[in-house]
Amino acid sequence: MVIKKSQSIPTLINRNYSHTEHFMVKNISSIALASVLVSSSILSLVGCVSTSEPQYVIDSDSYQATGKSERIKTIVLHYTVSDNERSIKTLTTGNVSAHYLVLDNDDNKIYNLVPESERAWHAGDGGFAGRTILNDTSIGIEIVNAGITPEYQNALKDGQLAYHPYDHYVAFDELQIKKVAELVQDITARYDISPKNIIGHSDMAPSRKIDPGAKFPWERLYFDYGIGAWYDEFDKQFFMNQNGFASATIPEIKQAFRKYGYQINDTDTWDKASRDVVYAFQLHFRAQQPTGNMDSETYAILQALNKKYAGRDDFY
Repeated sequence: MVIKKSQSIPTLINRNYSHTEHFMVKNISSIALASVLVSSSILSLVGCVSTSEPQYVIDSDSYQATGKSERIKTIVLHYTVSDNERSIKTLTTGNVSAHYLVLDNDDNKIYNLVPESERAWHAGDGGFAGRTILNDTSIGIEIVNAGITPEYQNALKDGQLAYHPYDHYVAFDELQIKKVAELVQDITARYDISPKNIIGHSDMAPSRKIDPGAKFPWERLYFDYGIGAWYDEFDKQFFMNQNGFASATIPEIKQAFRKYGYQINDTDTWDKASRDVVYAFQLHFRAQQPTGNMDSETYAILQALNKKYAGRDDFY
């Protein structure tokens, strides 16, 4: 049966058909009616959906809060303990990363591996200046360096040495230090980072890490580039002459470490974990004699630093 365009569905139903034809026409009518109803429902729903632009306006000019600060609070410096090729592979394909990588090539390049607006996985467990999840609030800079010279890499395994002395460490390339200095200057200026919050990996994780090691030139970066924290020699000598170390208790000395920003336990002994903190501090501020043992010079340097930097906005 052919349905002509001029014939409506009701007209067709009213004609006389065979039983089979009548059944087919009724089914066509039902399908057509259902389609009309579904189409009407869809149109109704579409009419309910708003496609207009948002009616609100964000006003960022009329009011501004004063209780705020930069999210980036700390710069953490590392060495890679590997060569250029392995460092690139590790930091770009593994579960560790850094915002910046400084190779030991003779060029002017610094490689940005992770945008500063994103978290790099460089810090790990530890803390400094009241913060314990430093990946959230820090910029990580990796410097290609072997760390410990090959002949001394197993020097601690026989138990005769507790910590690596200065001579065990590998020196940094001069051009690397220049690159790092200029990069840290730039980051510090943009985020207004406190001098004492420019730290080594060992400062925030003293029982796990010893990088960037005893031959990273913290003192030179301070005097030549204005980077980081350093004590005044006059204050150090003053505290040495006071001989406060002789009368200071272990809890008092540990509290001085906390005041500066180091995480240290509250036991009344110089256990291994506590000596790890002392060693990390010495790597940073008395690099040529890092022993892990607390002494009068180490305490005088710590007191001088607290005098110079106490009260800085480091914990917020």
